[in-house]
Amino acid sequence: MSVTIASPQLRAQVSDKGAELVRLQDERGRDLLWDGDPAFWTGRSPLLFPVVGRVSNDRIQVDGSEYELPKHGFARGSRFEIKEVEPSRCLFRLHSDEATLRQYPFPFQLDVSYTIDGTTLTIAASVTNSGSAAMPVSFGFHPAFRWPLPFGAPREAHAIRFEREEPAPIRRPVDGLISSKAETSPVRDGTLLLDDALFEADALVFDRLESRSVVYGAPQGGSIRVDFSGMPHLGIWTKPGAGFICIEPWQGHADPEGFDGELSTKPGIVLIQPGGARDFVMKITIRHGGV
Repeated sequence: MSVTIASPQLRAQVSDKGAELVRLQDERGRDLLWDGDPAFWTGRSPLLFPVVGRVSNDRIQVDGSEYELPKHGFARGSRFEIKEVEPSRCLFRLHSDEATLRQYPFPFQLDVSYTIDGTTLTIAASVTNSGSAAMPVSFGFHPAFRWPLPFGAPREAHAIRFEREEPAPIRRPVDGLISSKAETSPVRDGTLLLDDALFEADALVFDRLESRSVVYGAPQGGSIRVDFSGMPHLGIWTKPGAGFICIEPWQGHADPEGFDGELSTKPGIVLIQPGGARDFVMKITIRHGGV
């Protein structure tokens, strides 16, 4: 089941499976989001919880016990309750249950709201600790935008412009884990020129990110601004030849190679105290100017 929200400038469709954004269109009905073609990747904009990326041996350690947990966690495959539907806003909720507690032994409530205001879609996730112990959490957004965007510019003209310079080295996934070896940042003068060759060795992981917003598009025509204040990490990914580019704000990332510690000590994890909550927010704004 899905719900649709809209403004005169933007329309979004959200599925109860994973509380996932599955369609995003501008005022002319042009699709901005990837269509989930299974020849490349069936995702569109999954939510990553309670971990981002893969954990070592697909298992987490909590108080000396091991729990099997899949890559990116279980939220993206879970059915959320639809709690509110208004013309320009909707709210989805996921509670812990017996199945989640077998993978992640922490009671929680995850609320995800989608709100459209003019040309901006705001996705806000709130994670509440319903238990009696501190809860280690990561969270990530994973939207896949069309590449090229439907504004008329060719694929090779597209780029991502960062809010700030990004001189720090990047990382790559190796068997799903973060490599211990760093690579020179491919960002030059604040701009990442997009090319399939960038992704032959998998995603770009910015684990020492300076920016908290980027603009994606081509010099001519429309573009998309992604804001993620409070999210300190970023992944950028596609499969070479596919018609999408993922711009992924994260709190946390995959386990580093060789990591074998408790989940609470995993790099990028935040701890939510009993009864407390943590918010994670991403904004997507459609712009009529280029990058």
